[in-house]
Amino acid sequence: MKVTLFITCFNDTLFPQTGQAVVKLLERLGHSVEFPLEQTCCGQMHFNTGYQRESIPLARHFVEVFGDAEIVVSPSASCVGMVREFYPRLAEVSRDPKLARAVAALIPRVYELSELLVNKLGIEDVGAYYPHRVTYHPTCHSLRMIRVGDAPLRLLRKVRSIDLVELPNAEECCGFGGTFAIKNADTSMAMLGDKVRNVLDTHAEVCVAADNSCLMQIGGALHRQRAGVRPVHLAEILATTEEDGR
Repeated sequence: MKVTLFITCFNDTLFPQTGQAVVKLLERLGHSVEFPLEQTCCGQMHFNTGYQRESIPLARHFVEVFGDAEIVVSPSASCVGMVREFYPRLAEVSRDPKLARAVAALIPRVYELSELLVNKLGIEDVGAYYPHRVTYHPTCHSLRMIRVGDAPLRLLRKVRSIDLVELPNAEECCGFGGTFAIKNADTSMAMLGDKVRNVLDTHAEVCVAADNSCLMQIGGALHRQRAGVRPVHLAEILATTEEDGR
């Protein structure tokens, strides 16, 4: 299958290793990966701060870049959620029926990585090997917006030599939420404090999630506390094989 990678501006700028892991993983599973250089921001930050009309050109550009793709995959539940949930709203605001048709036609082909693997391709064992104690944080957008369910956990349970431990109160938000962390800093830090205490209670070496935005929030606090717990994106664990450690 030809898969087109929607890397997101956040990953492209700050976490390029996640995109590299997605390519490595999908190619190992026998798929070809295309990466359109013309792609840019999905517009989530603009939309969430009230700039709906200013987000319309970004939605229009997205369907121009990815409109012909067989499958679009992204290592970000947050940005996939933006496309699925809010691009129809942007098309409505634009009053452009051509854009509305293009968005409606594209949305069924846009997947977050774990749901592509588990729900679309029917794969749970991707041949990964990761000999570390790991706990999983389900991000709000993966859990509540695009509803990936237990797809990430089903993939992690099949990873060889992993010690997967349950995160207490896992479904509680980390407090990031894009501009929420800026506009409501005190509340955000209180939520982050609860999340970090729960991560530390697991005695895990690694905290994993499907969104690097949340991992940046959690990882920042863990780093400041010199806790010794690493934030790692799900794609990077799934891409790792026993041969990588030799």
